[in-house]
Amino acid sequence: MNLPLFSRVEPIQTMADGTIKQVNPFSGTEVWTVPGRGNRPLATTNDTPQPTEAEDDKRCAFCAGRKLETPPEKARILADGTIVRHAMPAELDATTPLFRRVPNLFEIVSYDYWRANYGYRMDTATAAHQEAYLANPEGRRHVEAIIAAKAKASGQDLPAGQEEFQAAAAPFFGGGHDVIIADRHVDSEGGLLSSGRLTPDEHLRMIQLCIDSMRDLYEHNRYVSYVAAFQNWLAPAGASFEHLHKQLVAIDDRGMASQREVQLLRSHPNMYNEWAVGYAAKHNLVIAENQHAVLFAGFGHRYPTLEVFSKSAIGRPWRQTAEEVRAVSDLVHAAHAAVGPAVACNEEWHHQPVDVAVPQPWRILIKLRISTLAGFEGGTKIYINTISPWGLKDKVLDALATAHGKGRVAPDIRLGDECHTEHNCLRYSL
Repeated sequence: MNLPLFSRVEPIQTMADGTIKQVNPFSGTEVWTVPGRGNRPLATTNDTPQPTEAEDDKRCAFCAGRKLETPPEKARILADGTIVRHAMPAELDATTPLFRRVPNLFEIVSYDYWRANYGYRMDTATAAHQEAYLANPEGRRHVEAIIAAKAKASGQDLPAGQEEFQAAAAPFFGGGHDVIIADRHVDSEGGLLSSGRLTPDEHLRMIQLCIDSMRDLYEHNRYVSYVAAFQNWLAPAGASFEHLHKQLVAIDDRGMASQREVQLLRSHPNMYNEWAVGYAAKHNLVIAENQHAVLFAGFGHRYPTLEVFSKSAIGRPWRQTAEEVRAVSDLVHAAHAAVGPAVACNEEWHHQPVDVAVPQPWRILIKLRISTLAGFEGGTKIYINTISPWGLKDKVLDALATAHGKGRVAPDIRLGDECHTEHNCLRYSL
């Protein structure tokens, strides 16, 4: 087999003038960091974005005081970790959720897509819940209002009869694009609530509900090949709501990049140890570590990127132990806490797909949207990052040390020189 060129080159090359050339060992993405451009601050705005004046629980449609402005709730997680499913309208205030799971009003991959292309139908239990919800007068009014809001926003007509109404309601119960919504819009200091402004325990609950939702989406649609999980924070990163939320999208195609990565993995089973975590450790890019996960400054990405790898032998997060999930959550939370709420970023989850037998580690990337792609990138396909991997490590480590000293992140995290990342610490290939 002829291997791609990018699997045989040094991922990072420092030129005599200080220019740092990077190649992503998995995608082949080429990135340059030019001397003198990394002195810019990470934040894309001068100040932390401030919410508009309004009642704290009614600032937007995701807020706790406006629960009926989102489609029917699929699940919620409480402070003690209890997950409550399928609350009826009268039950929405019976418990206090830290995070709620609701259908996305405008799906990327729609319910009709699954129905038309695969003959998909929601399972018996989900169909029964839909029937019960619509039979409830408050539930019926709620769904009618959501359908009307969706029709108005998309310029469509309201359903004409009962059959059309049932079809319009079906995506709210059996669809595959969900949103995980935080319970509040602002933090205790009056700024926007970001992932890093949660407590470590609160962040764990968000991660747990995401994992539960991912498992649920796989289980309820056998045609799903992959569930993409991600977070867009602030408008430059694609967020349409400033209210903290994550999204999960069930898809039927993993994409060419994922397929190429799996092909490469078959030839190099230990590549995530050798080319990612191991390489980062050898080049002093590890920022933080705990028993079951490691955080390092990534290389070969279009945007400066922080990477968190699970050390677990299990590549599917819903099958990992509570301790393993906690370890990943704590380091992702620490990364967000260090970056701060003023930096636009994308959080991307990567896990072993259900239709792939080759082991892969669960990993989460946090990409800082601090630059704009322009003509040079378009013409050369070489991306300019304003900060090198070592510059990113230093900035994040300094901020993380401060947050750690103030008790804002998990106490058992090892930082910088305290980390002694073992060879082949990722156990997925064992």
